[in-house]
Amino acid sequence: MNGTVMQEYLAEAYRIVHYQGNDPYITTSALAERMNVTAPAVAAVVQRLKKRGWIEHEPYKGMRLTPLGEHQALMSIRRHRLAEIFMVKVMGFGWHEVHDEADAMGAVISEKVAAQMEKMAGYPKRCPHGEPIPTAEGIMPEIHDEPLSDVEAPATLQVSRVNTHDPEILQYLATLRLVPEQPIKLISRAPFNGPLRLSLNGQEQVIGIELAKILRVSPAGNVSKAS
Repeated sequence: MNGTVMQEYLAEAYRIVHYQGNDPYITTSALAERMNVTAPAVAAVVQRLKKRGWIEHEPYKGMRLTPLGEHQALMSIRRHRLAEIFMVKVMGFGWHEVHDEADAMGAVISEKVAAQMEKMAGYPKRCPHGEPIPTAEGIMPEIHDEPLSDVEAPATLQVSRVNTHDPEILQYLATLRLVPEQPIKLISRAPFNGPLRLSLNGQEQVIGIELAKILRVSPAGNVSKAS
């Protein structure tokens, strides 16, 4: 198994932990679902990651990244997100087209090349989907936001990031202008996980709870710009 595959697993493990909050453990099933593989396939990779000292496993809890593994994951995520923003800002791709391509590109570029891409893209702070870009030292900037589905109405907000790689969903969100840095107002929300009524630039939109779950928002004016 090559190092590229292991880097992908490490990066995805970090993303899972990042969205879990205070729980540092990742289950085999959760990682298998995110990587779209079987649990036995994940177990085989986990053994190799353990040999590298990148993860440790605790019975009945799951696996967690070691400090060395976390650093490796962050550098992989840095290259991936820089590749995404470079493809959008410099090469002219749409934000719905870049995730898989960035996986392939980020796996092979050096830090020297990544630094040049960062410069050409204008030293961006976030990827096209609003996710923060780790520094060259492997430090992940802190982001304070929450799912739109958790916010009580009324509220004046700003889209912070979008937690999906699905091209069709990203295209749909773009048609609604629900993209990072977009100011929005949450007017009301129906009970029992009903739809949410939003206002964008004076125009009303209604979205379902599932879409609201993948939109993360911050108070208006509290989102760092992509560049």
